[in-house]
Amino acid sequence: MKNWFYEQMAMYSAYHRDGRNQATHHIGVPMIVFSVLVITSTVPLFATSAGPVTLGAALMATLVLFYIISAPLVGTIAALIYGALSYGAAEIAAMGDGVPLKVFLTLFIVGWVIQFWGHKYEGRKPALFDNILQIFMAPSFLIAELLFMAGLEEDLHAEIKARMPKYLPKEG
Repeated sequence: MKNWFYEQMAMYSAYHRDGRNQATHHIGVPMIVFSVLVITSTVPLFATSAGPVTLGAALMATLVLFYIISAPLVGTIAALIYGALSYGAAEIAAMGDGVPLKVFLTLFIVGWVIQFWGHKYEGRKPALFDNILQIFMAPSFLIAELLFMAGLEEDLHAEIKARMPKYLPKEG
């Protein structure tokens, strides 16, 4: 599973080398993740003594578990960040009266516009156009990117850099 994670991270990295594109993704990706959490938090899966478990909570727990298994520090930070976002999403989902749908649509559309704007700087289409699973890599890569800037996760960074060249555009 780690090798697959490294390959996906390398592909994501190859499509996001321009600093302006990276910056837009640090804004757009959390907006999109939060919007999806809001709308999926309106879908209860089952009840527990602590309250309902929603589709949003189940999806986020699954994704964070995958991150923790693949890159423990990245996954732990993701759990903290996306745990807080999940809480906020659940609060908005509970508002009803069309509020969750309005929040979802606004953040989802604006988040994607910001990201496509970033890809204009990159001069390359988004990675998800070549591999839809890249959608799930964005949150973990943004966290990893910040860790790399802080001089952390050097082994993960080296692994990604070593695998990235095969995903770069072909010259000529």
